[in-house]
Amino acid sequence: MKKHLVILTLFIFNLGFSQNDSIIESEESINKFIDGTLTLPAAVKHPDLVILIQGSGPTDRNGNGFMMKNDGSKLIAKQLAENGIATYRFDKRIFKMNKFKIREEELSIEDFVKDVSDILDHFKAKQTYGKIIIAGHSEGSLIGMLAAIEKADAFISIAGAGRSIDKIIVDQLSKQSEGLAENAKIAFLEIEEKGKTSNYNPLLQSVFRPSVQPFMRSWIKYKPTEEIAKLEMPILIVNGSFDIQVDTTEANLLAVANPNSKLVILDKMNHVFRKIDGDNLENTKSYNEPNRPLHPELIPSLVDFIKSVK
Repeated sequence: MKKHLVILTLFIFNLGFSQNDSIIESEESINKFIDGTLTLPAAVKHPDLVILIQGSGPTDRNGNGFMMKNDGSKLIAKQLAENGIATYRFDKRIFKMNKFKIREEELSIEDFVKDVSDILDHFKAKQTYGKIIIAGHSEGSLIGMLAAIEKADAFISIAGAGRSIDKIIVDQLSKQSEGLAENAKIAFLEIEEKGKTSNYNPLLQSVFRPSVQPFMRSWIKYKPTEEIAKLEMPILIVNGSFDIQVDTTEANLLAVANPNSKLVILDKMNHVFRKIDGDNLENTKSYNEPNRPLHPELIPSLVDFIKSVK
């Protein structure tokens, strides 16, 4: 019985290895705040490297958040590696807040930009990669723009906003309540002018609680259309037509702001990179379906662009 068990164990181990022998993954730390996963194509000596930046909130390196697991970034990394392209995906510094006793009011958008800048410096110093490309999703799009200047070889925005975050939030609220939208507009103006506000509806506590106001102030001062216009490098702008968080009009604004960019609108793709043929309920459910495949045109669009970068 023991002999059979050993044989079975070896068989399972070898089967697992054979399924992954084209991809090598390892943990890599950049600074005291940033840990991540480096995914490499095993057969490529000097692959291009894509740095994947996640969206807002406590979103981990795989694209998952609180009560949400879709493994979007993890799947992108694996499939890019299958196409000969390396990636580095990482947990944002907010996952180290307790360890280093960082208070929420001490965070700024510039902290996230510095971390991506450190990541760029780290991998550029290795001199083992071809082109180094920034790919930012949602909030990560703006962070990527700010970090990419004079450091990256190309930039990819996936579901990135074209307007500042205050405008986005006010628009989202206006679809629910004009009163809340108007209240938020006044609160944002006070934060911009005075650095803080107490003039907000309790229903907007998650947006305007005192501890998050310094971060919001650091965020709303950036206009993505102005920042992307500064980039003198190949740019790909991707958005899905069924993204209920970031409308395709945002992608169009970015594309107009930098005429040298390439715009790709993927039919029926949602915010977590899946193709949705059904309704909003299916769209929402997909945020917790890690086994649902990526939109079939997403990886080809990314690969074509990355391989075109000179």
